[in-house]
Amino acid sequence: MNTNAPDTSKAGKRPPVVVVVGHVDHGKTSLLDYIRKTNVVAKEAGGITQSIGAYEITHNNQRVTFIDTPGHEAFGKMRARGADVADIAILVVAADEGVKPQTEESIKVLQQSETPFIVAFTKIDKPNVDVDRVKNELLKYNVLLEGYGGNVSFQGVSAKTGEGINELLDLILLTAEMEEIQWNAQNIARGVILESKRDTRKGIVVHMIMKDGELKIGESIVTPTAKGKIKVMENFLGGQIQTAIPSMPVMILGFEELPEVGEEFRSGKLSEAELELVQKAKSLRSKSVAKKKGESIIRVILKADVAGSLEALNDLLRKIPFRSNERLEILDQSVGEISDGDVKNAIAMEAIILGFRTKANKAAEALARTHDARIVTNEIIYKLVEEIEKAFLEAVEKPPAGELEILAVFGISGDKQTIGGRIKRGLIRNKAWLEIKRGEDIIGKGKIINLQQKKNDVGQVEEGKECGLIFESGIPIQIGDALLDR
Repeated sequence: MNTNAPDTSKAGKRPPVVVVVGHVDHGKTSLLDYIRKTNVVAKEAGGITQSIGAYEITHNNQRVTFIDTPGHEAFGKMRARGADVADIAILVVAADEGVKPQTEESIKVLQQSETPFIVAFTKIDKPNVDVDRVKNELLKYNVLLEGYGGNVSFQGVSAKTGEGINELLDLILLTAEMEEIQWNAQNIARGVILESKRDTRKGIVVHMIMKDGELKIGESIVTPTAKGKIKVMENFLGGQIQTAIPSMPVMILGFEELPEVGEEFRSGKLSEAELELVQKAKSLRSKSVAKKKGESIIRVILKADVAGSLEALNDLLRKIPFRSNERLEILDQSVGEISDGDVKNAIAMEAIILGFRTKANKAAEALARTHDARIVTNEIIYKLVEEIEKAFLEAVEKPPAGELEILAVFGISGDKQTIGGRIKRGLIRNKAWLEIKRGEDIIGKGKIINLQQKKNDVGQVEEGKECGLIFESGIPIQIGDALLDR
């Protein structure tokens, strides 16, 4: 008797994983709302889905898993990742608008990943729709529909009336039947990481899709960058489960560090050689470069609720068309709430903190108020981009309100330096934060701890007069430097 023979009751066809892609505002989430009888649209800021969600439904007694992907251009990588994990795609095209930029991008992703797809013409309940015109548009992108020289299935649907939705689900099951999607419980459990984040109560929370095998509580789990042991596992409704099977959307607790979004995971322990390759997920850090004459630099620290959102914000900021004298430096990026540590870094590096779908804790807010650190948070990604564009407009080179020329350096104790100088322009106030200018470059910043004139403490010193001061900065001050009050 062959004891290694697979259990045929736990092998065979598995439910399809379906990704929904298309242009922003073309009705992807509304379509899924109707299918799963929920209302996610109302919960999304600006009506735009901004993280990947996975949901399971039953149609004709068969399971189907849907992945709802964001439509905004910032989430191109997340859409590509959704196509990689999916067995079938629904390309949503609004019947009243036709092919738009993100429709075209979605088509390219599907064609490159060779993902079978069905076209759903949405909003057919609207007046003056022209589905035939949109079908002809799709021909230009080599989307050959049935009856138009190809075999790509299509269906007109309305998320308002429900027209065509049952037929669309039938097409999904038919496509899945033809694709012969398989699984086997004897195989090592594996799947794809959809999202990961840090939760103040739960720790590291990871959302993923199962692709093969069975995953059980207590098993070890690894990705190329993270490892752990499953402590808690929930289905997409939040119910605790002991075993996850293929095509299931699953939330797990137990990773020791954040796995990267889009990685494949598998169950089991790592060999010694593999263990060396598993590195802790690290936030990106870059060395700040001194500002050149006439150059505007905006330094930012990025925070987001989940890893996918962080990646999207980073990508979008890097796509801003800056002028030749403008430079954006992303000093740090990480997942979670904005902490006082983030604010301390922002103060030291003169950076703006951008928080996407996250907030500052009370300690961070208090520290930011005390030191006038700038924290900008928003639930809508392009609002944060507008803040950066606004910051560059505000950073246009202006004459300093006060300028102090350094004439003497008397002593240094740690970061505190006792120096003397003459006010060349305007006035300098006690406790002010000042830029350090050496030659033509701004090389850093520091704060006046104490300001004196003729050995007496003063609140300010005017143009033409000499003064002594204790100046706090990590940059050693030299004779000939200038301190500028902007």
